[in-house]
Amino acid sequence: MKYISILIAYAFLVCGIAQAQEDASSMDQLLQQIERGQARDSADAREREARFAQARNEQQNLLNESRRERTREENRSARLEALFNSNQQKIVDARAALDERLGALKELFGVLQTVSGDAQGRFNTSLTNIQFPDREDFLVQLGSKMAGANSLASIEEIERLWFELQREVVQSGKVARFPMDITLADGEVVNTDVVRVGTFNIVFEDGYLQYGSTGNVSELQRQPEQGRYTGSTGDMLDADAGETVTFGLDGTRGGILALLVESPTIKDRINQGGIVGYCIIGLGLVGLLIAGVRWMGLSSASRKVTAQLKSDTASNDNPLGRVLAAYEANQDADTETIELKLSEAALKEMPDLTKGLLFIKVISVVAPLMGLLGTVTGMIKTFQVITLYGAGDPKMMAGGISQALMTTVLGLCVAIPMVLIHTLVSGQSRKIVNILQSQSAGIVAAHSEKQA
Repeated sequence: MKYISILIAYAFLVCGIAQAQEDASSMDQLLQQIERGQARDSADAREREARFAQARNEQQNLLNESRRERTREENRSARLEALFNSNQQKIVDARAALDERLGALKELFGVLQTVSGDAQGRFNTSLTNIQFPDREDFLVQLGSKMAGANSLASIEEIERLWFELQREVVQSGKVARFPMDITLADGEVVNTDVVRVGTFNIVFEDGYLQYGSTGNVSELQRQPEQGRYTGSTGDMLDADAGETVTFGLDGTRGGILALLVESPTIKDRINQGGIVGYCIIGLGLVGLLIAGVRWMGLSSASRKVTAQLKSDTASNDNPLGRVLAAYEANQDADTETIELKLSEAALKEMPDLTKGLLFIKVISVVAPLMGLLGTVTGMIKTFQVITLYGAGDPKMMAGGISQALMTTVLGLCVAIPMVLIHTLVSGQSRKIVNILQSQSAGIVAAHSEKQA
């Protein structure tokens, strides 16, 4: 390092000499410049030495001040530690004195804290809380006071706790009516009269209500079966004091009611059948319409035919009358002609008597086949879900299975009545046809006997 410093100084000196040589015009001038430079450098060096000495004195003062500050903080820390130990001992002594003075009352603190906490949790889930919401604040304050154990509970607070517990027991067996704000299924908030049935159900004029975890009362998104349950809620609202009312009570505090609400209705089951189910129902309705029309037409024709049997005059408003009219128009002809004319008249009546019967029979056969189609479609959908998501979650497969089962049920529900209806309607038609055939045969026989 020493040699390096010498080399650097020498380099600066050479540079200075070279610069001086450039500016000086003679050796004397160069010598004068060098002397002035040495004097200037000596003055700068002395100035730097003075600044360094001053800074060294200041740093020493700062170091001494820091050491004195450290000593003061160490002494303060020792005093605070001694004070802490003293306060800690005072706290221990104070707690021992408090425990000694409290004696059996310390157990009372624990009992009151436990009872108030349990009562608060029970009241929060009870339907009586919507009628008496102010007791929650009292229980919270009492529990916090007993948890601190820094003051005794007053006689009024202990009696208030006993009163709230007793009131809960009494109100759980009463039916109370009072107004309050409720949230309807569409989100609208209205103020209306509600009836609390013990701690089991709360209802209003349109059905059942539910008590939420946040303390609000709202209408069920879907009410249970109309008439059997919701009809009794209206009777409960309209009943007078002391009147006996039949009411659908849910003793499980909403468990059975939730199952009733979640159970699918007939509309939901039909929707599960999908497009195939709608087609089956439409086909069944068309079959019922045709069967109804044909049943009324054949019944009317049967009554007219029965009336014609009792009359001696042929009428054109019924099949038998038209067959008899054909005989009267050709009664002078021979037996074979009469037979052919009567057969022709009977055959003309056959299309009207058997119209629509074949279509009803076809529906009774096609409906279960369409149900089978929906079953196959639903199972294909189920297998696709299993392929994509596996079989771990049954809810993922519920849609396909529901469609598979419901279309089969719908197909059978349409086919079975159609078979019975076809039997009844075709029986009515065959009855009239048999009358026409028997009457035609009798007329031919009588005409043949007359000619003989």
